[in-house]
Amino acid sequence: MSAPDPAALFAQKTDAELLYLAQHAHQYPPVVGQAAVRELQRRELIPDELPAGPVPRPAEVPAPEPSAGTLAWRALRGVSWPRPGYRVTPLLLWLNVLVYLAMVATGVHAWQPAGADLVRWGSNFSPLTPTQPWRLLTSCFVHGGAAHLLLNMASLVFLGLLAEGFVGGRRLVVGYLLSGVGGSLLSWYWHSQGLNSVGASGAIFGWYGLLLATLVRRPATFTRTGRYTMLLFVFYLLASSLAGGLQAHTTDNAAHVGGLLTGSLLGLLASPSASSRQNME
Repeated sequence: MSAPDPAALFAQKTDAELLYLAQHAHQYPPVVGQAAVRELQRRELIPDELPAGPVPRPAEVPAPEPSAGTLAWRALRGVSWPRPGYRVTPLLLWLNVLVYLAMVATGVHAWQPAGADLVRWGSNFSPLTPTQPWRLLTSCFVHGGAAHLLLNMASLVFLGLLAEGFVGGRRLVVGYLLSGVGGSLLSWYWHSQGLNSVGASGAIFGWYGLLLATLVRRPATFTRTGRYTMLLFVFYLLASSLAGGLQAHTTDNAAHVGGLLTGSLLGLLASPSASSRQNME
């Protein structure tokens, strides 16, 4: 029985099969690629002048550079959408933003809310807080305008990206809530002449304290250089925030200090988690 004619075999193949064989000729014996090219030339799908070798791939067109708007959207989505190791921060971010949007939707001024509106939405208002202690917490989700919200949420996201994977999501959310209450309590006690305070800054300062205390309790998690770098970085941000608060008469530094002390205490009292102990061993 005579061997089959290779030309006849390749004449039965489709154009797509022939193109694939020609382009991937290096994966087959040389005769296969050559036969595929000759059959493609016979069908006038490629020029006759082309050597009987692999058909060159068409040049790939480089993907266009993303626009500034696309990059901004990706960054916004990255910091505002939960992912493994970063779930609590986006949740708190959205809670604060949704409270602000609800306030604006009901007629509260977007940039300069009236004091009465803040009281209606749960501010830490000294005449009412003793009989409505829930204001110690609700005031941590209410903000006095878009600029106030943006400033606090930028700090929240930055600290969350820095600390959530290291401190842990549960500790971070507990730290936010308890530090917020601790900051509100000290603010209410300190401002004996009366106050109407709102904002997440007391809770955010609690995250500073929680992060610093966790660094002190779990030094082996970082190298010595990394630990010193992290401590200096956090101390710098903390000092800058406190200094800015001293210069701004509308900033409630009592809430900042109360949140910082509460967060630090929580970080010192909390026992290392199982994952933390594994990292240290």
